[in-house]
Amino acid sequence: MARRKRGQPIHGWVCLDKPLELGSTEAVTRVRRLFDAQKAGHAGTLDPLATGILPIALGEATKTVPFMMEAEKIYRFSIQWGVSTDSVDREGREIGRSDVRPTLEAVRAALPAFVGEIDQVPPAFSAIRVDGQRAYDLAREGVEVELQARRVTIHEAAVTNAPDADHVEITIRTGKGVYVRSLARDLARTLGAEGHVSALGRERVGPFGLQNAVTLDSLTEMVHRGAASEGLLPVATALDDIPELAVTTEDALQLRQGRPIVLLPRQVETLKTRLSSGSRTVSAFDGETLVALCSMRAGRLEPDRVFNLS
Repeated sequence: MARRKRGQPIHGWVCLDKPLELGSTEAVTRVRRLFDAQKAGHAGTLDPLATGILPIALGEATKTVPFMMEAEKIYRFSIQWGVSTDSVDREGREIGRSDVRPTLEAVRAALPAFVGEIDQVPPAFSAIRVDGQRAYDLAREGVEVELQARRVTIHEAAVTNAPDADHVEITIRTGKGVYVRSLARDLARTLGAEGHVSALGRERVGPFGLQNAVTLDSLTEMVHRGAASEGLLPVATALDDIPELAVTTEDALQLRQGRPIVLLPRQVETLKTRLSSGSRTVSAFDGETLVALCSMRAGRLEPDRVFNLS
């Protein structure tokens, strides 16, 4: 006898405005419990000391999480000059102190060197695994680990505020895998200063931004008055840059059964003009319902991920 899944079949995305000092895993757990959802996950870890956008997938939306890994992100963060810490944030142990306070002009002049494809060494206090252990666990035990540089992309970086000589605020637009703390560490070194990240907020992850975000408090209020759906975004929200194709109910049934469907020549030509270079991924819809994520090959759509939505 099949074991009954705990919770309700809730499907969609919650664009959570994560509060300070709450870990990403705990945030997912709280949202899942609020909805009593059977399944949940998140797209992109956000440190407890960071606030802002944490997209949380419920139910069938978890199948679209991999498409968010490549999404662009926008971060706004502050560097406090004068003190460096081992974690490059305000909770770390002090490892350096200096009277150097870089000027606004000096910061602006240094930033272009960090824009584009760059090699970045992750901070010692990171979730990267080293011989099966998290780097931050080893760092807390005093074990020195040499992490390898990774190729990452920062599309834009600009000074957006400078409230006083001790602080500068910078906003960046990035690709995947960028560590803000590493950028702050490397920028301080370039400027011959000591510094750490004193505040960090994520303002966007792909299509998820502050304009469609909800707080835990507002989400709790929605759930308690029976309006939980107000806090849910469609499963397809994460697929906003993937071409859509409307299919018939008969074709939708074929795709849900894992069978390919044959496209009309005009459909093939239309999709070719809308697919990004090197991509074959197409989202198939029956009316407003997402049916499957498919690969277009030789005039056919072959289902890769099928969605159980009604």
